[in-house]
Amino acid sequence: MVHIVGPLVIEPTQANRICVVRLSAIGDTCHALAVVRAIQDFWPAAKLTWIIGKTEAGLLADIPDIEFIIFDKQAGLGAYADIRSQLSGRHFDIALCMHASMRANFLSRLIPSFYRLGFDRQRARDFQWLFTNQRIAAATNQHVLDGMMGFAKHIGVPGTPLRWDIPLSAEDQSFATDVTAGDKPVMLISPCSSQRSRNFRNWGAADYTAAAKHAVEKHGCKVILTGGPTELEREYGQQIQQLSGPHVTNQIGKTSLKQLLALIAASDLLVCPDSGPVHMATAVGTPVIGLYATSNPARSGPYLNSDLTVDAYGEAAQRYLGKSIDQLRWGQRVRSPDAMELIHLQDVNRKIDDFFSR
Repeated sequence: MVHIVGPLVIEPTQANRICVVRLSAIGDTCHALAVVRAIQDFWPAAKLTWIIGKTEAGLLADIPDIEFIIFDKQAGLGAYADIRSQLSGRHFDIALCMHASMRANFLSRLIPSFYRLGFDRQRARDFQWLFTNQRIAAATNQHVLDGMMGFAKHIGVPGTPLRWDIPLSAEDQSFATDVTAGDKPVMLISPCSSQRSRNFRNWGAADYTAAAKHAVEKHGCKVILTGGPTELEREYGQQIQQLSGPHVTNQIGKTSLKQLLALIAASDLLVCPDSGPVHMATAVGTPVIGLYATSNPARSGPYLNSDLTVDAYGEAAQRYLGKSIDQLRWGQRVRSPDAMELIHLQDVNRKIDDFFSR
């Protein structure tokens, strides 16, 4: 059994059964995996079950020492019935509710566990505190990954070296080897972020083109474009490739998540805005030049490469919101379509130079 005295403490001598709820998005599930690995490292007998979104399962669900249960939101109410059926007759010592959204909140109540651990009141969005009966310690101004680590700390897991260990098949690695073949350093560009409403995180195609040319001409790079199959991403790829000529290889819309991860792992450097590939790169140890103006890199930037980040968030906040960073709610977005124009080409090129000069 789990014992609670103040903060929840699970006895590490028992093979406790832990259920994790983190449905999406790609970057956040990468953060959650680091938390799960910390639990496994401290407590190798723990049996982990993770309820995850269908898209995100394409990246993580073949990890052999974690049981994954897929929640397909496209199935509507049927998705909840499916989860209830799969969990029927089971019991968990604790549920780590690492996703605060109404969809995830309702889902957490289907988990057969008395203890449901959620975020502190300040970070428990969509009334999560009504669906949980334990809360992690309150903290302010944290990176998302550090915030999620609060779940591990709450159950007695100390800080450990970060690891992810996402498996890649021989086929995926072979694909990446073929695409990156040659003796040139490889710079990957993932130009677009997710296309949610008023999510203005994308830098201009002409700017990406100029940065690609700089990397080719000054550092002899092989430049590869990556991204999903959406119309906007394909348009970006076509524009950059047309402007750049034969120096750029366009893989946008041509990779699975696993192939993308393999491609990131096989590259020397990734350039991209605030998006899932930033955190995929962190998971495989590939340095990232993150382009941030509409979101705060201290909260959602590359966890291990803050020195390479091009940060115009403070300038954007002042120009479009009339406030300093200290006056903003932590994590507040700058919802201006012009904000990413504050990312200057010379600053990106300087970061490219800094990286390849090491």
